[in-house]
Amino acid sequence: MSTKPLISGVMIFLNGEKFIEEAIASVFAQTYENWELLLVDDGSTDNSTAIAQKYAEKYPEKVRYLEHPNHQNLAKSVSRNLGTRNAKGDYIAFLDADDVWLPPKLEKQLAILQSYPEAAMVYGATQMWFSWTGKPEDMTRDRYRKLGVKPDTLIQPPTLLPLFLCTKAETPGTCAVLIKREVVEAVGGHEESFGSMYEDQAFFAKICLKYPVFVESGCWDKYRQHPDSTCNIALQTGEYHITNMSPSYANYLNWLEGYLIKEKFVNTEVWQALQKLLFVVRYPLIYRIYRGIKGIIQKMKFAR
Repeated sequence: MSTKPLISGVMIFLNGEKFIEEAIASVFAQTYENWELLLVDDGSTDNSTAIAQKYAEKYPEKVRYLEHPNHQNLAKSVSRNLGTRNAKGDYIAFLDADDVWLPPKLEKQLAILQSYPEAAMVYGATQMWFSWTGKPEDMTRDRYRKLGVKPDTLIQPPTLLPLFLCTKAETPGTCAVLIKREVVEAVGGHEESFGSMYEDQAFFAKICLKYPVFVESGCWDKYRQHPDSTCNIALQTGEYHITNMSPSYANYLNWLEGYLIKEKFVNTEVWQALQKLLFVVRYPLIYRIYRGIKGIIQKMKFAR
C-alpha cells in the first residue's frame, strides 16, 4: 500500500464524448501515481456515459463512475460537490472533460503544498489552448492566464480577491488547482445556487478570502478553447462578459456581497472593489452617464 498521499481527481462531464478520453488519458499519464479519478456524469445523453463507465469497469482500483439519481442534469456545482463528497484523497484536483493535465501536474503541485504546509491551494497560469485544432490561424493564439502577482509566492488572504474583481489578475483555471481536502470541506464546497456560470469564481473567492494560496510559475493544464464550451456559449449570449454586466455576473456580485456580510468580513480593499462593480450593476444608467462625461473631459484635455 502506498504511503504517498492520495489525490482525488474530480472530472464532471455533460455530453463530452468528443474530448473525454483525451482528458482521462492525461490523468493516466501523470508522473505521480497515487491518484483516483471520479467521473461525475451530469446527465449526459451522448456516448460519454458509456466511455466513463468503460474506464470505471476496466480500472476499478483507479476510476469510479458517479451520477445523480435518475441520471439527472443538476449543473456544475452540484456535480463537483458529488465528486468531492465521494473522494477519498487528502487533496482534490479538478479536470473538465474537454481539458487536459500535463504529466507533471500532480507531482509538482503536491510538492509545493508539502513545502508550504500553510497553503490551502496552489495554482499556476492556465494555458488558454487554441492550438489544439492544428489550424495555422490558431497556432499563435494560445496565451496564459494573467497571474497579477509575483509567481512562486505564498499570497496571504484576502489579497487575491480584489485583484480578481479589478481584473488585475484572472481567477484560477478550474483545472489548474490542487487543494487540500479539508479546505474544500471547510468552505462548504461549491455553491449549489450557481448553475453553469461563475460557480468557479464563487468557490475560489471563498478560499482566497480565508486561506493563504501559493501562486506558482508552472503551467500544468491546458484549457481547450472551442465553440461548444460553456464559457464560449456564454460569451456569445452575453452571459459571460464583465464589461456588459450580464445577469450571471450581477448574480455573482450580489452573492459575494451577501457572503461577506454573513461571514462578517470587514476588509476595506475587498469591499471597495466589490462596491464599485455593484454600483455599475445597480445603477447602469448613472454609470453610463458618468462614463460619457468622463470621456468628454478626456477628449477636452487631449484637445488642449
